[in-house]
Parts: sequence; structure tokens; C-alpha cells
Amino acid sequence: MMRRVKITETVLRDAHQSLIATRMKTEDMLPIIEKLDNIGYNSLECWGGATFDSCLRFLNEDPWERLRKIKKIAKKTPLQMLLRGQNLLGYKHYADDVVEYFVRKSISNGINIIRIFDALNDVRNIEEAIKACNKEGGHAQGCFSYTMSPVHSLEHFVKDSRMLVEMGADSICIKDMAGLLLPYSAYELVKALKEYINIPIQLHTHYTSGVASMTYLKAIEAGVDIVDCAISPMAMGTSQPPTEPLVATLKGTGFDTGLDLALLSEIAEYFRPIKEKYVESGLLDVKMMGVDVNALIYQVPGGMLSNLVSQLKQAGKSDKYEEVLKEVPRVREDFGYPPLVTPTSQIVGSQAVMNVIAGERYKMVPKESKALVKGEYGKTPGPISEEIKKKILGDEEQITCRPADLIQPELDNIRKQNGEYIEQDEDVLSYALFPQVAENFFKQRQAEKYKIDSSMVDFKDRIHPV
Repeated sequence: MMRRVKITETVLRDAHQSLIATRMKTEDMLPIIEKLDNIGYNSLECWGGATFDSCLRFLNEDPWERLRKIKKIAKKTPLQMLLRGQNLLGYKHYADDVVEYFVRKSISNGINIIRIFDALNDVRNIEEAIKACNKEGGHAQGCFSYTMSPVHSLEHFVKDSRMLVEMGADSICIKDMAGLLLPYSAYELVKALKEYINIPIQLHTHYTSGVASMTYLKAIEAGVDIVDCAISPMAMGTSQPPTEPLVATLKGTGFDTGLDLALLSEIAEYFRPIKEKYVESGLLDVKMMGVDVNALIYQVPGGMLSNLVSQLKQAGKSDKYEEVLKEVPRVREDFGYPPLVTPTSQIVGSQAVMNVIAGERYKMVPKESKALVKGEYGKTPGPISEEIKKKILGDEEQITCRPADLIQPELDNIRKQNGEYIEQDEDVLSYALFPQVAENFFKQRQAEKYKIDSSMVDFKDRIHPV
């Protein structure tokens, strides 16, 4: 029986987020959008994740304008984004009115599919975004972060997925952010989900540990509907499995993708020199392209590994790397086995570094670690021991409700705070997520506009009537 496997192309978002710290510019994307649009992908993942922050902080680009420009060219293929549930694209929880407005504006600017996840797999933190997406007529993809621990099991993931379906998810995504999902485990997981769920299932993984393409094959055999791939020059390493080899492997089988290898080759040709440009600039470290078995041993995502190395270098303690890698799983256990994905990967990683550098566990506790233990990010998958709670919180009580229930509506206040720089409705949301970074961007935008206006005045002054 023929069952076409669909592919989501990640080159415009997660591929460059994973390999070059989300630094691909819009000008590098636009010339190839039409060809990408003609391939027949399930979707183009082009927005969300760290792209929003990176546009404003490093590239002096308006992320909303990037989305509109891509949408103007991509008329056939659905555009997809990644959203961190109640965290949106920032690093803390926002009020429900901000979540609702952000989803509305994302869809009105061109997004069709929103993949919604929560760092702790606390489905309460996903519900509001799913409701908003349903209301705006978008495709809400409910997501769980795949991880391994004594409290995570097939039953656990099936239960979470069924809750997401009840909340209104249109499809389910298995988000394997660290490349931990092994081929036969993928087969069992997809089989278990297919027994209880009758909406499409998508699988997202990274090549970090070297098993990703094999994982896709077994997941496809088990019935997965869609997989995430990246065009080959921007694939592998800490990115996704390459698109073309999977298309070639499935050609002529009951899972044939129907995608044209010759057209995919043209897209690969376009991205080769772009990749080289980023290698030469130093943004793409060739070490990111190798297989790292530590991902399987310590369950540490590739991006988290590079963060740990950077933190240790800054502290002049690079020799402590192995010690920190061993401390990460211990901190993770203490913190209730959170999946290691933004922002929990940064929280657990930083705490492990501090424990090792201080020579005493939890002598130094950053506010983010305290917030995680307190419940400000939601309910951890496993319980946190009384000893750890006492050590980190003292006599403070844990939060047991949905964290956003404690946040008052904040959209109107944000509008008032930054009125002088607002040029479009979406600016309010940019400021809500990254106040300082957005304000700097707005000031620069205004200064550039003033320069252009001034030069036009100067030019007119030099024109004499004849």
C-alpha cells in the first residue's frame, strides 16, 4: 500500500539555528524561496525558535518583515514556526493576552502551522497557544520533547499526546532536540502513538549523535507521517538529517515522498557557497558537523555542549569539561528530570558549571534555577526532593498552579511603555518579548529613517527650478 511520507524543510530556521547560531540573513534566503516553494514540501519551517531574537539582536532585521517577505514569495507551501508555549519566543512566561495576540499576529503575517511545545512537557503551558491558533484558523501542532529518564516512558508520552489532542491539536510532533531517539525506540514510540491517536504524527530530530537518518527510517516503517529534514549543505552535525538521501532512499518504495531529486540538487547548489561563507566568517565551526556520542551518554543537546564549553572558557576552567558533563545528569535528576531544551537546558547546564567551579553543589544558585525548582516554569516531570527544595528555596512555597494564572494581563501596559517607537502593531510584541533588544532596534530603525529623510531634504534643496 502506497503511503507518501511528507517532509518539512528546516533550512530557513532550525538548520541555521543549530549550525550558525541563527545568523542566516533574510537576503540569503529570499533568492531561493521560489524554488523551495515549488518542491512540494509539507511545510517550510522559517520562523520562531531563536530567529526572532537573533534578527533583532544580531542582524538588525525586523523578524516580522522577514516573515512577510518570505510569505510574499512562498505562495503554495505552508509556512511553519516553533513556539515555546507560554514562553512564546522569549525566556519567561507571558500573560495569556500576550500569547493570544502573538499567535494572532503570527498567523496574520503569514504563518500557517505553529509547532507548540513546553520545556517541561507541562501541557497546561501549551493550552492557551493551541486555543489561540485554533481560533485564528491556523494549524496547531501539539508537541512533546523526547527525553529519557526513570519518569519518562511510552505510556507517559502517549498520555501527554492524548491530552494535546483533547486540547485541540491538529497534529502531534515528537521533538527530539538532542538526537537521543534511537531507531528501534522510535519504532516503538510511533507504533504506541498510532494506536491511540488518529491525527498526523511528525518527527523532529538532530544528527548530533549520528543515528538520525536510521531513526527516520524505523519511524517511517512504524507509520510516522512527516519528518523534518534540512537540505544537505546545511544538514547533519547538530542540524537535521539531509533531505536528498532520504528522498532517494524512499523513491520507488511504498513510502515514496514524490519529491524531485534534480530540483533538490539545485537548492543544494544554492546553499553550498552560503555555507562556505559562514565557515569563512567563523560562525560555522566544522566541529559542529561531527558525531558526538556524548549526546547519548549525557543526554546533552549540541547547542548546550557549546554553551558549557563557552562558560568554562570564560571562567578559565576548560579542564573541568568532563566533570561538568558528569554533573549535568545529577542536576537534572535533582530538578525533577526536565527535558534538556530551551530554557531548561541552559538552567541545568549553568547550574552544573557553577556546582563544579564552586567545588560545592548549590553553593551558588542562579535565579533561573530557583524559578525552576519553585515551579515558575510549570510542573517538572518528576518530583523534586525535599532536601533540594529546602536547599534552594528555603522556606518559600512551591507554585502548584499553572504559572501564567499568576500573571495579570500586560498588553496595554506594554503599549504605553514604548509608544514613541511603535511603527506597526507587531512592534508591541517585539518589545514584550525582548524589551532592551527591541528598543535598541527601534532606535536604530528610527535613526536610519532620519538619515534617509535628511538626505532627501538635502537632495531637494539642491534642485533649482529651470
